[in-house]
Amino acid sequence: MIHPKKIAKLFAAAVLATSSLAAAHAGEARSINNWQDPYGLTWMNGDNKLCWQDNFWTPATASSEACGLPVVAKAEPAPAPAPAPAAAPAPAPAPAPAPVPVSEKVTYNADAFFQFNKAVLLPAGKEKLDDLAGKIKAINLEVVIATGYTDSFGSVAYNQKLSVRRAEAVKAYLVSQGVPADKIYVEGKG
Repeated sequence: MIHPKKIAKLFAAAVLATSSLAAAHAGEARSINNWQDPYGLTWMNGDNKLCWQDNFWTPATASSEACGLPVVAKAEPAPAPAPAPAAAPAPAPAPAPAPVPVSEKVTYNADAFFQFNKAVLLPAGKEKLDDLAGKIKAINLEVVIATGYTDSFGSVAYNQKLSVRRAEAVKAYLVSQGVPADKIYVEGKG
């Protein structure tokens, strides 16, 4: 006696076998889906205007003959691109970027420059300004700001005038050392 389980297994095997054959047939890459004889000639009707087509036929897979479709002239293949021209010589390297201007703030102790309540430079102050003038001559100078200060003694108006006189004394000395006068600005802070 045949068991139902054996019948189910045989049926499943048969289904798998036929489905795998169908999948293999569907996966075939056929370039022409017209019926052909064993020699590869396409079957045509009696007046050679129509082709016999199989069930996978589409206009894209029709044979090269007319087969009832309008004859399309094949375009000539595009000419090969011209060889690339020889590489141009390498451009000259870009010039080095200009140095970035650097500002430097120089501060000196006023005690070395002036006596109390005076606007006349002391010898020690002149030495420091000589050093500063030498450094200024070696650079591309944009501006010097000479700022004069005083102490807390005296009135605000008097200290303001004294601080401006001290800054002007520094400017006059730097100009005497060769620093351009139009590059030096003075201000008093009182």
